[in-house]
Amino acid sequence: MAARVPGAAALGLLAPPGAAAVPATLFADAGWTARRLAVLGERYASGDRRVLATVWWYSASSVLLTPALAGLVTGLPLSARLADTTVSLLGGGTPVAATSSAPGADTAGELRETLAAVVDAVATAGEMRPRPLWAIAADSLANRLLALGRALGEEHRVTGLAAPLAAAVGAPLPGPRYVDVAGVRFTRRVSCCLLYRLPPEPLCTSCPRRPAAEREVLLEDTAARMR
Repeated sequence: MAARVPGAAALGLLAPPGAAAVPATLFADAGWTARRLAVLGERYASGDRRVLATVWWYSASSVLLTPALAGLVTGLPLSARLADTTVSLLGGGTPVAATSSAPGADTAGELRETLAAVVDAVATAGEMRPRPLWAIAADSLANRLLALGRALGEEHRVTGLAAPLAAAVGAPLPGPRYVDVAGVRFTRRVSCCLLYRLPPEPLCTSCPRRPAAEREVLLEDTAARMR
């Protein structure tokens, strides 16, 4: 896969040197997840479990989805099953890369199984409803496909896979969305990562909590820097 996707390491398809490798099945363990949230809470001096769980899932979901999505867009299907996936963690426990050790048979079905298991664990650990976590998963799916499309130079083809894939995964996963601003494609997010609730972090540029006009101006500035 690394040979097929330019910038594979930056996309989280290659484990960085020194990162700790753990089986992805741990991500479906509510007790293990609660301990990760406790570490995150120490870093941000916060005890808000819902916010910590949301922030954790925003990064973890992106990492977990990447191998299967990379396999889908390159024509080399990779398993999205937790049992076939290994995740690399940085020193503070932040997920940074994931690899799959088996071919995929049913990408949508495997993603549905994986997301359901991990969302349940994160919701339990964070003492929160699962639906906002499914929304984050939709944005992670959209973001990862966008990043892979840019890396491959096939942005429109690859992002065109997002809606059909999400529909095949099924409810409660929302449909991913994109918006083109000044000739540059961005994910039109349906979720908030809540990182702004952990000061001194600001609202993200594309945060749906921003007024639409303000978000448009910020995205135009981002697009100008990218061109």
